[in-house]
Amino acid sequence: MTAIKEYYNYPTPRRGPDVPYYNPDKSNPVVRGLPLLIVAQAAASFNLVSGYLWGNAGFNSLRRIKELDQYEPRYDPTVIPVEDPSISVPNSYTKPSSSDSPRQKTPGGYHSAANYHSLYRQGNLTPSDIIEALLPLIRRDASPPGVHSVAFLSTEVELVTRAAEASTLRYLQGRPLGILDGVPIAVKDEVDLDGYKKTLGSARDYTREGGGTSWCVKKWEEEGAIIIGKLNMHELGMDTTNNNPTYGTPLNPHNHKYYTGGSSGGSAYAVSAGLVPFTFGADAGGSIRIPSSYCGVYGLKPSHGRVSGNPTLNLATTCGVDGPLASSMTDLEIAYRVMATPDPSHSTSSRFPPPRPHTGPRRKLLGVYNPWFDRADPAVLNICHAALTNYKALGYEIIPITIPLLPEGQTAHAITSLCEISSAPGPNGATTTTHNVTGLSAPNKILISVGRQTPASDLVLAQKLRNLLMQHLAYLYTTYPDLVIVTPTTANAGWKIKQGAADLSHGVSDANETMRSMEFVWLANFTGCPALSVPVGYVDVDGDGVGGVAVEGKVPVGLMGMGEWGTEDALIEWGKDADSNSMSGQDEGEGDGIRRPPGWVDVVRLASNNRPGVG
Repeated sequence: MTAIKEYYNYPTPRRGPDVPYYNPDKSNPVVRGLPLLIVAQAAASFNLVSGYLWGNAGFNSLRRIKELDQYEPRYDPTVIPVEDPSISVPNSYTKPSSSDSPRQKTPGGYHSAANYHSLYRQGNLTPSDIIEALLPLIRRDASPPGVHSVAFLSTEVELVTRAAEASTLRYLQGRPLGILDGVPIAVKDEVDLDGYKKTLGSARDYTREGGGTSWCVKKWEEEGAIIIGKLNMHELGMDTTNNNPTYGTPLNPHNHKYYTGGSSGGSAYAVSAGLVPFTFGADAGGSIRIPSSYCGVYGLKPSHGRVSGNPTLNLATTCGVDGPLASSMTDLEIAYRVMATPDPSHSTSSRFPPPRPHTGPRRKLLGVYNPWFDRADPAVLNICHAALTNYKALGYEIIPITIPLLPEGQTAHAITSLCEISSAPGPNGATTTTHNVTGLSAPNKILISVGRQTPASDLVLAQKLRNLLMQHLAYLYTTYPDLVIVTPTTANAGWKIKQGAADLSHGVSDANETMRSMEFVWLANFTGCPALSVPVGYVDVDGDGVGGVAVEGKVPVGLMGMGEWGTEDALIEWGKDADSNSMSGQDEGEGDGIRRPPGWVDVVRLASNNRPGVG
């Protein structure tokens, strides 16, 4: 066994029990329409109903795992690598490259941050030009609303235009702050942002008293990035579709009869549609990676505790993290390195080393647990197996691994995250926590009411299983240094809006499909490991879209890699291999990995056409 690197709180490497993989079909009912409203009210009003739903979900099943008697509970998955003082840290992550070209795009033909920067420096466009082109597309308060406004909850026009003017002036004076100066971005409505209300995608007001912008977002602003608004999300981040009856549901840019995924669905939509090169997302159970996969973009869930969201309170304290979504690995890398700048005031972020490009040798080793991997839909499997073949051609070795008690671990993660969210602080002016479900959507009334039925003893059992899984992962990572555990990002090929517009009016409660969409992603949240989703292909679908609009398109498929704690920099290199591989032998915008959806917006062309004297 290889010696452990230096870490704080590294789990004791210990191979878990040899338990055969067994994951029987679940029997949770699908509830929609009027029955959903009735069940939600009953669950919120009567403990007998919510208690029955708790048991039907299998949340009492951890009591039957005798192996948990040999483990102590672990309540915090944070594992921090000790900084190596011999490794230098770059002075800036946003220094422009001499190779930047105004024609340069990402593998899928998207406009990159470097592309915007080059256009600004050469005087072909200004940040104000870009913002003037974007605002009519995204404003919800305009009449009529912008064609992409459903992805945005709010845009403070004065703040946006003022930031664009300041950036334009810096370029005119020849002193841009860096490659992100003037680049349009947007943030999920789970973060605090000065000048903006925070609703968490709900009808409630969660705006922080005293204001303040979250640390990780402030880092982007300090580099000159222009935040053009706050993005739609699944209410309280509590499901994986981004079905939002309160503000409307953004539809998948690749196919309008499918969800974007969630809960960072607005973030994935804005990137996929070409509106911005990267966005902010938050992930407590796949909420960055699932929409990234469904919308065909890149999404990184960092190590637990690495990225500071101060002063924003984490809704799911031991499962949730903040991270970026982007249209290329290049932009994902820049966004991550800037937002992961250690926060001196944060208890864990302050102890993480500053992010830096990976240097030195990297063993190209992928671990696959076949019984788990093969749970995906056949179409997803075909694409992901083809991606693994491509990785082998790049020199990667694929080894079989085992991970015990995965279905039970997913249940333990669900118990933990539901308990944490249901006990999170309530909206402004409330004297109770979110246990008070007044004003929430029907599906969330059910989820929170069910979550609050969890006995303390079952919550402790879930933390014992967390420890078991973390110790087993430590065993794998120390036995196979540089191992990346690979799975499909989601088991399903997208999530269809099965009853069209009718499903969007009140939401849908479909626990079976929710758990299936999360089948692979939850492990990184529960154990605190970093994980990255990369687009690797598309599933052919056709049919009628929402509102009877005929849609012919494809649904993207993602491949996910999960690395050892604190190894984001090496994981980014794995993602870059996927990024470069997606361009091999493909025309611009038609790569196997990432391609533009039918409604993709060429913001640069639009801004150029709007300039005086053009057209």
